[in-house]
Amino acid sequence: MIPDSRLTYRIAFSSLRGMTLSLARTMLPRVVDEATFFTASSRQLAAMMGTGSRLFDDDYRRSVLAAARREVDFILDHNVTPVYWADEAYPRRLLNCDDAPVMLYVSGDTDLNSPHILSIVGTRHATSYGTGFISTLLPDLASRIDGLVIVSGLAYGIDVAAHSASLAASVPTVGVLAHGLSTIYPAAHRSIAADMVRRGGMVLTDYRHDSPVHRGNFLARNRIIAALADATLVVESAEKGGAIVTARIAQTYCRDVFALPGRVVDPYSRGCNRLISTHVAQAVQDATDVITSLRWTERPVLGSQQQLFAASAPALSPDESSVVTYLTSNPDASLNPMAVALNIPVHRLMAMLVDLEFQGIIRALPGGRYRLSSPLTIN
Repeated sequence: MIPDSRLTYRIAFSSLRGMTLSLARTMLPRVVDEATFFTASSRQLAAMMGTGSRLFDDDYRRSVLAAARREVDFILDHNVTPVYWADEAYPRRLLNCDDAPVMLYVSGDTDLNSPHILSIVGTRHATSYGTGFISTLLPDLASRIDGLVIVSGLAYGIDVAAHSASLAASVPTVGVLAHGLSTIYPAAHRSIAADMVRRGGMVLTDYRHDSPVHRGNFLARNRIIAALADATLVVESAEKGGAIVTARIAQTYCRDVFALPGRVVDPYSRGCNRLISTHVAQAVQDATDVITSLRWTERPVLGSQQQLFAASAPALSPDESSVVTYLTSNPDASLNPMAVALNIPVHRLMAMLVDLEFQGIIRALPGGRYRLSSPLTIN
């Protein structure tokens, strides 16, 4: 008989009833490792743990191990990547959540430790207001933020709108499933799920491949959507629903929560408005609100005034460069304050300003003030 692999034991251990990251951290130091948990006798396990448990029952452990062997076969046959909590690839954001899953099953290749991850959730009854906001938000974020990843639940409405807009903006997007990887639910989203995987995104789940689609799983998976990201953005929701649950879970994880405000008469804005009025969420109207609140570092903008001067202006002396730098931060500056700040005699500074004006780098304004010229006028 071929001995069970380390992966088999890890899958089996992660499949134990009630297993969470917190429980795994408590149990493993006492039982040595996952293999020992399944090879030791129930009496030995009770001695190691200092207490008995139905988890130690021999028949139960044999059944869990058998299911794990079937999962290994599925993984090998379908190019699925198992990500265990002790692996380097395991999302570090999940490590701070006691109820995080011990094992993830992944199809695709996205960095789940990317520096900028945003979850977007909302109603299945999305309106043009919500989908239009997403289709504007994501290209703007993509143009300004490196390492951006968008997470959602692949459901109808706002979820699939977030995935679709991410693909359109060439942003990797992750779909968190409430069932195993042997199927995609809803079936109508199989093609977009495949497109997500092909284009640098992924679908992932903490359920084994043969786990059925169950209503309760959808609420449970919301904790992963909330935990994977730096923040959760709710775009349209009634006052009750999965998106509101996800927002409140994100709050318990000390994540930022954003919501798109809407008209008080719109039923699918009431949930967002309530999150904002109860101070669970911050109102968001554009990408700048998200970037500013999360203190994300924006990609340097090619073509900023200082970069254009550096690229196209004639070679400048150190003093001339200091004048350009000063005027970049202090537009419409006057001669005397500039001379004091730069520690340059007024007569010499005046001569430099004349030279810089002839070169088209600065221009004189009424009142003895100076400003950098438009970069378009520099030769």
